Amino acid sequence: MSIRHVCRFCANPLTHTFVDLGTSPLCQRHVTPDNFESAEPFYPLHVYVCEKCLLIQLPEYVSPKEIFTDYAYFSSFVDTLVNHGREYVEMIIPRLGLGPASRVVEIASNDGYLLQHFVKAGIPALGIEPAANVAEAALKKGIPTIVKFFGQETARQVASEYGQADLILGNSVLPHVPNINDFVAGIKLLLKPGGVITLEYQHLKNQMELNQFDTIYHEHFSYLSFLTSEKILAAQGLTIFHVEEVSTHGGSLRIFATHSQPGGPAISDRVIEMRDREVRAGFDRLDHYTTYGHRVAEVKWKLLEFLISAKRAGKRIAAYGAPGKSATLLNFCGIRTDFIDYTVDRSPHKQGNFLPGTRIPILHPDRIQETRPDYLLILPWNLKDEIMKQTSYLRQWGGKWVVPIPELAIVE
Repeated sequence: MSIRHVCRFCANPLTHTFVDLGTSPLCQRHVTPDNFESAEPFYPLHVYVCEKCLLIQLPEYVSPKEIFTDYAYFSSFVDTLVNHGREYVEMIIPRLGLGPASRVVEIASNDGYLLQHFVKAGIPALGIEPAANVAEAALKKGIPTIVKFFGQETARQVASEYGQADLILGNSVLPHVPNINDFVAGIKLLLKPGGVITLEYQHLKNQMELNQFDTIYHEHFSYLSFLTSEKILAAQGLTIFHVEEVSTHGGSLRIFATHSQPGGPAISDRVIEMRDREVRAGFDRLDHYTTYGHRVAEVKWKLLEFLISAKRAGKRIAAYGAPGKSATLLNFCGIRTDFIDYTVDRSPHKQGNFLPGTRIPILHPDRIQETRPDYLLILPWNLKDEIMKQTSYLRQWGGKWVVPIPELAIVE
């Protein structure tokens, strides 16, 4: 067998499949009315596990420039993320003693949903965001933002122009970079001696144990355990000294790291506990990753069984949300307008377009009360509490919510 791909961290040949979800279009490349009758490119969602370092990874089937240059995801339309950002800022300022003389840099800062809280607190902040249309929204809020992909070259430019950072943060960005070594090396270059990095990303342990396979899409090049994260940062001279578990994106890790050097922060008990927990669960063994595909298929079958039964009974089904994960779930399961009439989304950047691949129309949330569906399929299942609160009126006509992940659940 010829070797087509090598590990993005250790360059070992990739020969072991983690899961193969077939092919799918780019998850945030929504179909506009003007190009509705044009074909979309589909790319493989074949995920590998490296037998040497155990990094779970999707090869670079699509370049980041094609994915992120014009982007449809604006974090400010998700109340949960805005609140999460505010709480983070309120925590980290006193924890690190940040003030007007400090400098904060956020990588993949999106529309400034988080940095706005630093700006309000009078702390100098800079966003680095590759999507120009999203960065423009941050600039309109008065948040300094530069439009660049991050790596060593950008780190040198920013350090030269703005100075090194006391705090570098990146939420949901580490999995999004194909050259993960260049990215982490860039963080080290930009970080002051004694500075701190915090990175948040979905925890592979939750993704596997809670069947969160729909978070596999072309934007996510890597899927990270804590054990592998330690290896990746250590290879660039960075040490993780603390870790926290946070609820975002179905369960994420927030790691705290700094330069590897004598006299640095003590390694917390939570780091030791997290290592031990993952080892006990088998995340240090290749065979732990070989059965995931079977569990994914079971989620697909259960969802399709429900939809087929509901449609045969004459029920009307709509969906809520147009997140990236919806493209993976719906295309993998073959769910189109024969099952779901439409989906809704709060973002005006998505309304009036169609979900990639499935061509399900994306409408304003008001359409739910106008059509009164029997079931509302929650596509961003990680926000189900927020969405059920926003659509509590569903109960007026006996409507029910459907949550597909981790197990199919019907909520009345």
